[in-house]
Amino acid sequence: MTGDRGYDDPTLRFPRRERWKNVKIIRIRSWSLGKTSKWRRALNFASFLTAGAFRLLTLERFDVVVALTSPPLISFLATLFVKLKGGRFCFWVMDLNPDEAIAAGWLRQDSTVARLLEWMLRYSLRRADKTMALDRFMKERLVAKGADADRIAVVSPWSHDDTVAYSQAGREAFREQHGLTDKFVVMYSGNHSPCHPLDSLMSAALELKNRDDIVFCFIGGGSELAKVREFSAQHELCNVKVLPYQPLEELSSSLSAADLHVVVMGDAFVGIVHPCKIYNIISIGTPTLYLGPEPSHVTDLMDGYQQVYPAHNGNVAGRILEIQQLGPRLLTDEIQTKFSKHTLLPELIGILEAEPESERYSFAREVTLP
Repeated sequence: MTGDRGYDDPTLRFPRRERWKNVKIIRIRSWSLGKTSKWRRALNFASFLTAGAFRLLTLERFDVVVALTSPPLISFLATLFVKLKGGRFCFWVMDLNPDEAIAAGWLRQDSTVARLLEWMLRYSLRRADKTMALDRFMKERLVAKGADADRIAVVSPWSHDDTVAYSQAGREAFREQHGLTDKFVVMYSGNHSPCHPLDSLMSAALELKNRDDIVFCFIGGGSELAKVREFSAQHELCNVKVLPYQPLEELSSSLSAADLHVVVMGDAFVGIVHPCKIYNIISIGTPTLYLGPEPSHVTDLMDGYQQVYPAHNGNVAGRILEIQQLGPRLLTDEIQTKFSKHTLLPELIGILEAEPESERYSFAREVTLP
């Protein structure tokens, strides 16, 4: 069960009913008022939760109910559904709310709404038969909220092995198409949000504006993308290029086009959100500049993935110039295999299919809530 609109383009609509690879998909309608303000986002979420609650009442019992975390605390509906109709509840935590909203300054920690959302999250964690966290920092936060550590599994997201790999031909075609040939391309590809502040990277672009050989490429969408455009226009930065999300079939080409990828983590968001973009970057093998606090999941990866370069002193422009001179290092197959879809997906399926002492559950009949 999911929504019927596109994630970044809400005008894109999908069929209300669909069967894909023998999986029955139910899509429900909700409002789409945009992401330009907090109240618009809140109404979007509320409309989906309301429609989802009514739709759940019409569904039969399922063996396993898997709840994600978008919209925030959809897991609470899943717990009520399982309590009403039975089955096993697995909570797949992609990000933490209200923690994220508080860290971003959207909610006051002592507000009534924040306290209510925190209660709903803790209720979901207590009711979950199994919780999947994305990294050790997220698990630590969940345990601090009262979750049973023995019922939390840490399973990282995986790279899109089947569709994303380094492509020399794709690299050359993408660079030629967007005027990047013979440039050193610094790329941020993914969601532009307050969780991933881009101020330091934009300041580096400003500092290096007179370097004709370096281009900063921002690919994706999100609420903060407008700030990138405004900053670039205000300072007349000819070395900044902004592009929309690329189709999955073009992702290998766009990611391969970079000479240096950038992964950003806001200081307050360790254990709240997860740097998912790094796994496709690992599969490509491109050097990566990390802008964020230490320790974090990205710094945990540094032991096995020698292509990550932290910007310790905040001198982002200087660090970029250093990396430009270093050139790429060889990527070990071990780190690529560790975060492969073919390694991690079976691990996740094993968790969902785990048989309690008294009952047997079938992954084939899961229902996933967005």
